[in-house]
Amino acid sequence: MKVKVISADHAVAYAAKLARTEVVPSFPITPQTLIVEQLAEFINDGELDADFIPADSEHSVMSMAIGASAGGVRVFTATSSQGLALMHEMLYAVPQNRLPIVMANVNRSLGAASGIWVEYNDSMAERDSGWLQVYVEDNQEALDATLMAFRLAEDRRVLLPVMVCLDGFILSHTVERVDMPEQEEVDRFLPRFVPYNMLDPSYPKLINPIVGPEYAMEMRYQLDRAVDHSREVIAEVDELFAREFGRSYGGLIDTYRMEDAEYAMLTLGTATGLARQIVDELRDKGEKAGLIKLRFMRPFPFKELCEACRDLKALGVFDRSASFNGGGPVYTEVAAALCNVPTVVTGHVAGIGGRDITPEHMREMYEIVEKASRGEMVRPVTWHGLRGDME
Repeated sequence: MKVKVISADHAVAYAAKLARTEVVPSFPITPQTLIVEQLAEFINDGELDADFIPADSEHSVMSMAIGASAGGVRVFTATSSQGLALMHEMLYAVPQNRLPIVMANVNRSLGAASGIWVEYNDSMAERDSGWLQVYVEDNQEALDATLMAFRLAEDRRVLLPVMVCLDGFILSHTVERVDMPEQEEVDRFLPRFVPYNMLDPSYPKLINPIVGPEYAMEMRYQLDRAVDHSREVIAEVDELFAREFGRSYGGLIDTYRMEDAEYAMLTLGTATGLARQIVDELRDKGEKAGLIKLRFMRPFPFKELCEACRDLKALGVFDRSASFNGGGPVYTEVAAALCNVPTVVTGHVAGIGGRDITPEHMREMYEIVEKASRGEMVRPVTWHGLRGDME
């Protein structure tokens, strides 16, 4: 095993190289560009035997990825924000055609009043496209989740694309220690890609046709079942990865100090490390606080959340995105998942547009959830870190 001090963008690029990616369609966009730049260097230097295809837009990137994957090769690409939005039309073609493309999305704000800093509104807007979505906490998980994404996507019980989501700039341009697996280890964990239903000129076929009402509903149902069945494969892949590399991430969710917790926060992405720190502070004071780390937004961990919250009095849900409907997308889905569990659920929006989430903000979140656990009336959804008098 080697150790490198690299950014999460570079960690993802190394993972794509170790996975022996064969085609990399690309279009630059901040803060993702470092990923495809690094892959271009690997290919240029002869370290990766792959085709690097510059495109004229992200829409073209995903179109090329679809063609390459349907042609029977392992495909990786990366994007961010407006780039992901420009792919929107083609994103929906990938899952329904059961193409196991892996894509990194470096989360960044989207639309008018947008910036180049982290926000989850880009990927959250695509959560119902049929792509599996995993959100990572640090640079090591960025590398590991990308490797696991290939194994998951290519499993014959799944055959679905996977989006690996990482915080723009907080991870993409910040360096950390990353343990680099050896190529032989990765080859054992991730065998060569064997396509299931590739295009072959010798056996002509049509994919992605217009489908009439007499078949469309069944196709959608099959896709829904595939997303649902991926849950068990996610758990298996995590166990296989732990056996090979000694690191486990818990599958769909991970928990911290939840054994006797009375109240907890649910977080995703880089806010999780800060929440873990606050839990330790509260535990030192005798508080029964805990933490749930949401890793996969799709498939959504309904069963696992209900089990983790079975004895909780209150759960706060962190969102780094807004649905502009009274709360964030994670909050609304968690609240729906726990509708039959006697746990008070509160929403907490912070870090929008890349604003720092401070220890004070996280302590404030836990204070509100603790009050809710004692039966006090609190706001259903609180925005933390707002400037000025905002009511």
